Amino acid sequence: MNTYFKYYPNVFLAKCEEKHEKGETIKVATKYGVEHDCIVFNQIGKKEGFFYYSIVRADGFNHQERARRRAERLHAASYNAIKKSDSYYHAAQGATASIVFGQPILIGHYSEKSHRRAIERSNNAMKKSVETQEQAKNYETRAKFWEQKANKIDLSIPESLEFYQFELEKAKAKHEGLKNGTIKKEHSFSLTYAKKEVNELETKLKIAKRLWA
Repeated sequence: MNTYFKYYPNVFLAKCEEKHEKGETIKVATKYGVEHDCIVFNQIGKKEGFFYYSIVRADGFNHQERARRRAERLHAASYNAIKKSDSYYHAAQGATASIVFGQPILIGHYSEKSHRRAIERSNNAMKKSVETQEQAKNYETRAKFWEQKANKIDLSIPESLEFYQFELEKAKAKHEGLKNGTIKKEHSFSLTYAKKEVNELETKLKIAKRLWA
């Protein structure tokens, strides 16, 4: 059975007992036994009788698509929470609709109990309205986080090869500009940070080439 093997953050290889060719479609199982059709790219290595390959899901599902779906679910949850909040708000208003505005509780009057119950229902409904409104805000905040993830290029997809080539060229140009003075340094560590960015991108590009070239 071919299984997933974590190679780098968000990057999983296929760990296989048999050798496969580039472009071949194979089944790869999760730790829960769920199988996916995956397309083989490059052989990354061989260890203890197992072959390791870079792969993509044949159905196009990847880290970015997973993030998009999470964002969609959270937007839907936020919408439902807003509807509930509105419903609770209207229930709070309706609970005391029959009571004249500003009317005090008449102690000892036959209406006292119903008046108190109406106020209690209104308060409880208003409390739930506020709570679900806060839930909606929380869902929206989380949805925005996953939307950003959905638009992020990382090493889990073949497009990362071209992306990191472009980003490395930009980073090198910036580093060179800071060195020769054509780009103004914003602070004393500008050159250090620029070099660090170049080094990090070189590492990622090297991995991207190994995975997807």
